[in-house]
Amino acid sequence: MHLLIPYAAPHSERGIAALRSLKLPHLSRLLGRLRPTESLGSDEYSLTPPHELAHAQALGWAADDGSFPWAARQAARDGVTIGNKAWGLLTPVHWHVGTDHVTLPDPANLHLSAQESHTLFEAVKPLFETEGWEMAWGAPMRWYAAHESLAALPSASLDRVIGRNIDLWLPTSPQARFIRRLQNEVQMLLYQHPLNDHRVGLGALPVNSFWLSGCGRAQAETSPVPQVADGLRGPALGSDWAAWADAWRALDQGPVQEALAAARDGQPVTLTLCGERRAQRFEPQPLTLWSRLKSPTPAVGPLLEAL
Repeated sequence: MHLLIPYAAPHSERGIAALRSLKLPHLSRLLGRLRPTESLGSDEYSLTPPHELAHAQALGWAADDGSFPWAARQAARDGVTIGNKAWGLLTPVHWHVGTDHVTLPDPANLHLSAQESHTLFEAVKPLFETEGWEMAWGAPMRWYAAHESLAALPSASLDRVIGRNIDLWLPTSPQARFIRRLQNEVQMLLYQHPLNDHRVGLGALPVNSFWLSGCGRAQAETSPVPQVADGLRGPALGSDWAAWADAWRALDQGPVQEALAAARDGQPVTLTLCGERRAQRFEPQPLTLWSRLKSPTPAVGPLLEAL
């Protein structure tokens, strides 16, 4: 069993304050039975966040920063015939234009229906296909594009960009210039699209661009696939630290407690805790007789703050 927890640690003063008020007894007991091994990541400016890096490593993937083929993997799961082509994930988004920079709110807050998504997808599809790209619709928030230029195109994970100035995360490589042109064309096309006018009339945000991520060709996966407990993601990206603390308590009472029970039953359990800078892997350690009778309960807070 391998339990991987993204956004286990905050990176803001309010988040750290919420963390310091948390009590996670099952996590503490589980950590008492494990030992820290490999640490991944370096800082919060990598294109691939630590949880995606740790997940990719668990799958047996090898790639440079920002080049793990998440799009091809998810497209196959959405029923797209991916073949050996290089795929990218196009997430329909709203770019909020401020006085001095552009930010990207969480696309989940668009609440885009399947019908709306199909309508917008069909509108932008010709812009790509006339340039020799293959397009596929996977889900309301998952559009896919295949093109040879995506085989080695580093891109920032959507998780890195949500709620932030997008300038830091826009690709600057020569092959990305075409992507920027397509983004501009999509923005012009969607600016006065009737569906967006309708959404604005209802008080909803318009869809005015896309974010490209997860580019590359599919890679084989090793098994077992880790269990990703992503309940902390939404509250963390929304900086709702009270909800984040509640989500941690639910995780502690759910997947973490299950992992602890498995470890007590003698099953090999691996735990990976991920923050915005680093991911720390924990693996089983030999226990003394005293440890078996009374497992240590290390302090969780300082360990998480280090992520």
